[in-house]
Amino acid sequence: MPNAFNFSASPFDCLNPEEQGLVRKSVDIAYFPEGAVVLDVGAVPTHLFIIIKGYVTQSESEEVLATYGPDDTFDGRGLVAGRVSSRFVAAEEVVAYQLTHEAVNELIARNATFGALLFSDIGHKLNTLAQRGDEHELQSLTLARVDATYLRPAHTVDAQTDIISVVHLFQAQRTNSVLVTDLPGGQLGIFSNTTLQRAVLDGRPLHELTVGEFASSPVVTIRPGDQLGDAMALLLRSRVHRLVVVDEQGKIHGILEALDMFSFLANHSHLITVQIEQAPDLAALEQAAAQITRLVALLYRGGTRIRLMATLVQQLNARLFERAWQMLAPPDLVSNSCLFVMGSEGRGEQLLKTDQDNGLILRDGYTPPAELDAICQRFSQALIRFGYPECPGYIMVSNSAWRDSVSMWAQKVRQWLLLPDADSPMHLAIFMDAHAVAGDARLLDEVRARLMELAIDNDALLGRFAAVVESFGHHASWWARLLGNGHSARGLNLKKEGIFPIVHGVRSLALARRIVHTSTAERISALVADGTLSASQGAELSESLFFLMGLRLKAGLAELDTGHCVSGDVTPEHLSSLERDLLKDTLSVVKRFKALLHQRFRLDAL
Repeated sequence: MPNAFNFSASPFDCLNPEEQGLVRKSVDIAYFPEGAVVLDVGAVPTHLFIIIKGYVTQSESEEVLATYGPDDTFDGRGLVAGRVSSRFVAAEEVVAYQLTHEAVNELIARNATFGALLFSDIGHKLNTLAQRGDEHELQSLTLARVDATYLRPAHTVDAQTDIISVVHLFQAQRTNSVLVTDLPGGQLGIFSNTTLQRAVLDGRPLHELTVGEFASSPVVTIRPGDQLGDAMALLLRSRVHRLVVVDEQGKIHGILEALDMFSFLANHSHLITVQIEQAPDLAALEQAAAQITRLVALLYRGGTRIRLMATLVQQLNARLFERAWQMLAPPDLVSNSCLFVMGSEGRGEQLLKTDQDNGLILRDGYTPPAELDAICQRFSQALIRFGYPECPGYIMVSNSAWRDSVSMWAQKVRQWLLLPDADSPMHLAIFMDAHAVAGDARLLDEVRARLMELAIDNDALLGRFAAVVESFGHHASWWARLLGNGHSARGLNLKKEGIFPIVHGVRSLALARRIVHTSTAERISALVADGTLSASQGAELSESLFFLMGLRLKAGLAELDTGHCVSGDVTPEHLSSLERDLLKDTLSVVKRFKALLHQRFRLDAL
């Protein structure tokens, strides 16, 4: 056995020196000329193949399922099943290691990670990777438990306690907040030094004021075992500075303060939030917007999970857009309208800045200011300054077609669904992801409710909407493009090949089931809950989506580092063998999901 065996390639990169020695003693070299059948359907496999040179195609019923190249392994599943279920043919001259069945069995028995990476589905593979002790993952403090950081003691007072007594308690206990019990309805409240300012400004003597009059209720809670990243997102979403840590039994463990948590995390998200909140003008907001991309790079390189990063970015961007709108629009317009974002921003799946997708809903009967168009133009220009390019299709508030009253919006979505033209399916898809960022969110809720009332179980309408999943055509050659297959590999557009089919397919199923959630992950969870998708299908789709988003982010950050525009393309030759293996798995998940959509919506009959 040559010493050149690549132990840095998956799944062999998890083997210890003794296990590597077993591999060296148990492999041999195999050669197959172009066109040779390496394994055929029904054969009893005796070896696991690891390609050194050349490419092998896997096919069933004349359809190519996968292409394997250097450092790839096959057919592990056949070894476990005792029978090959596909046909493996040398697409060009192949040189490969062949590892004996007995050695593979011993490695599986010794090393659970090896077996999981070799045989499991995409969800299990990614979960296994998360538990492998990857250096960056362990260093990502956002994964730490809430009770791993400093929790301030929770001091409790009765709602009838006077303010002076509470101030004495603040001083004696060196605290700046107390929990307040016995509020109306039995709710728990909180009184802090910030709330104390309101009491002082009330004008009445402080000893005559009770703490219950000023306490904020209900409190925002989190569990001790939740991750700090989730706590960060909850703080941003709820716009509070403290979380009460309560376990499942109702026991209060303490208070998690924002500054304490952000000090523990040692990243810049708190600074960005403060910059946005305190920004006096658009120039200051522009500086804060620039920090968001830097934060994404920091979190990614620290090993933060993609789903959490997307949530944080959505919360920061929403506050950024809201502050910009409040600076540009008069208060009367803000209170009588709903500014919303759509697309990946609306779904909470945007990581790096992309084209603007936004709109405005006006309250029925409200007469907007005469300079509404100018206000919206200035808002779109402000977002361009923040790094969000103009939408090529002009799906922006600066386009009058994307701002209207509640009633007119209801008519639009009705026409998009029931009387569609060429652009209607895509417009409807974009609107389904709408997420309110400023003004009265109930206006958007009302339009969305009217849309869901129209989403009757009409297969023709739903099928026409779902058919957009094939907007980018059939790409039967993406296996070859992924691996190069002996030719110069082209970039792989992950949005077209994988992300969009998952997002729109799930969106179509959500419309059919009248699911109002906007994020793909939440829609998947709802579809699993109502039985539309199995638990395994839901896990596969969620894991695949976030893996593809992670690969796309990695490529985008690399492009930014080298001064290039973010393209969304991934260059196969820049992927590790493990990334390439997982990418093949995710694209297979996409292929199976599209087959499910074709069956559910009868797309082949359209």
